[in-house]
Amino acid sequence: MKPKERIRAILDGKKVDRFPVDLWYTPEINASLKSYFGVEDDFDLYKALDLDKIVWAFPEYKQNSIGNENESHIGPNAGGLRTEWGVPLKKIQAGKAVYYEHGEAPLKNYETPESLEDYPYWPDPDKYDYISTYNLAKRASENYAVIGPWVSFYEIYCQVRGLEQSMMDLALYPDLANAILDKIEESQTFMMKRFFDQSAKHMDMCFISDDMGSQQSLLISIPMWETFFKDRMKRWCDLIHSYGLKVFYHTDGASELLIPNLIECGIDILNPIQHVCPGMEMKNLKDKYGDKLIFHGAVENQSVLPFGTTEDVKLETLECLETLGRDGKGYIPCSCHNIQPGTPVENILTLVETVKNYKL
Repeated sequence: MKPKERIRAILDGKKVDRFPVDLWYTPEINASLKSYFGVEDDFDLYKALDLDKIVWAFPEYKQNSIGNENESHIGPNAGGLRTEWGVPLKKIQAGKAVYYEHGEAPLKNYETPESLEDYPYWPDPDKYDYISTYNLAKRASENYAVIGPWVSFYEIYCQVRGLEQSMMDLALYPDLANAILDKIEESQTFMMKRFFDQSAKHMDMCFISDDMGSQQSLLISIPMWETFFKDRMKRWCDLIHSYGLKVFYHTDGASELLIPNLIECGIDILNPIQHVCPGMEMKNLKDKYGDKLIFHGAVENQSVLPFGTTEDVKLETLECLETLGRDGKGYIPCSCHNIQPGTPVENILTLVETVKNYKL
């Protein structure tokens, strides 16, 4: 089977010749792997690794007045001076890694729904680069599954208001919270429709990213999530499905209590399966939700991938395959999140080879 066929079979609940293998990694790891294989192009790297890569096609947001036009303002790899939501970005050097962390929340002093009309940084849907993303999706879709765009509710809310204030807003200022969430939903819904109208025929999934879990528990209560997010999530899932695409939902941390609601809304794939967190144990998830969800991720990258031996990585990957993939379907092995700088290349290759050699 070709990479795209393998991913599509998993998405459609069918058996595969072998499990697909995806990888997430930082730009530094991308450079290390390209150097190791002597390649320069991303697609040449996927081929060298023999990955069933799910290619990210996220329309970049370009606006000369708020940042470097050569850097993305979208999602986890945002760079430049501000995100498309007006959130300042700070360049942080952490050992071998470079990150862009969010600075002061630009909406922190806005107190009423009416005041939001004065905010100068609501995204302009015309400033997304739909054409380049269409071309990427078209090229990638010849051999690989494609996911995009990247959209979010609460992650963006926390960026524009600050995490602590965001939590207080939901409890103390519901009218303001709903007004901000309406702006976030409206802008991204318009962008998604325009993007899907052009590119859906080359796409397979849409990426909804809303980290709702900490290392120990949910960040907000289930009733609060249902009040502010459930209807919005259902609308997005319905929209994505109307274009024939699957819903890929990302939430880090201990998020098991939220899963029944996510299934009701219509998500198809759950990522990243941080199984070291309470309630996220792989057997528990497969037993309870294996007939309703596809799992993506799970190979532990807080300790095993960066600091373990190749044997540790092999055993970890095998446990994921034998638990989340015990029925031969419903699982796309991948690093649990972006593989971090300093992770030995040998460990990354061990993950890939263990999946490829696993006998169904």
